[in-house]
Amino acid sequence: MQTEFNLQVSENSERLDRYLAEELPDISRSRIQQFIEQGNVQVNDKVCTSKKVNVKAGDRITLQIPDAQPLELQAEDIPLDILYEDDQLIILNKPAGLVVHPAPGHPNGTLVNALLAHCSNLPGIGGVQRPGIVHRLDKDTTGAIAIVKTDIAYQHLQAQLQAKTARREYLGVVYGAPKTESGKIDFPIGRHPQDRKKMAVVPVEEGGRAAVTHWQVLERLGNYTLIHFQLETGRTHQIRVHSAKIGHPIVGDPVYGSGRSVGVNLPGQALHAWRLKLQHPISEDWIEVTATPPATLTTLLEVLRRRAAISS
Repeated sequence: MQTEFNLQVSENSERLDRYLAEELPDISRSRIQQFIEQGNVQVNDKVCTSKKVNVKAGDRITLQIPDAQPLELQAEDIPLDILYEDDQLIILNKPAGLVVHPAPGHPNGTLVNALLAHCSNLPGIGGVQRPGIVHRLDKDTTGAIAIVKTDIAYQHLQAQLQAKTARREYLGVVYGAPKTESGKIDFPIGRHPQDRKKMAVVPVEEGGRAAVTHWQVLERLGNYTLIHFQLETGRTHQIRVHSAKIGHPIVGDPVYGSGRSVGVNLPGQALHAWRLKLQHPISEDWIEVTATPPATLTTLLEVLRRRAAISS
């Protein structure tokens, strides 16, 4: 049955989404925003699709949560490299070439299809098409990704990502040699104004969202550099866009890279989600996992080291 909440506002308050999030703490704010956008919220018996409307004392608010849609995704027996697992979450080392969730052009063969075969209780957690997915990795980015198995874990990890307490660290090989040993890249990111399949640095007033990446040089390899990246925010393609913006695109990046061949056969960008640290949703103990880099990244570094040694 469809769930319905009826609320009476007792005093002038803030935006509609904030008010509902405070009154209904068991529902995440992002889900409340989705319900508003989908027309499931009424203010004084009129449908309201704006999350920014301010509510006033005396307003009557109705939230209808629709029944969960049947999951049409198919479970597929795809091998998983499991780094950590319990009854709340699972952390995997994702290989290159594996799409995280079904999308146009990738209806199956995704990480979600593999997870449905591995976790029987996953359907319905966090959305029909992306069950269990709280953050994602690009198709050809390898490394650690956390998947949740319960609603509690979903809300807890989502809150950690929003509060920036979960730590995501990456290894990436870039073109060129940065002048300093470390730095911070702070440019808002949004959809590319001409190519909607790409992201770009876009001013906030034009729809960009704040994006911050911290970086540190780990190893200089001639005209290439191995860099340790740490995400403060988690925008789509963030490290790839930011690296290109400062003139040091990720090696092998087919979208934001230089197009130059490095002479090593790579499946895509040389970017690996190396370390993931998060708080367990129930015990609140800290979990830290390190994902072994793929052989292609190891080979690339070996080749670049040999070249740098010869030219020095």
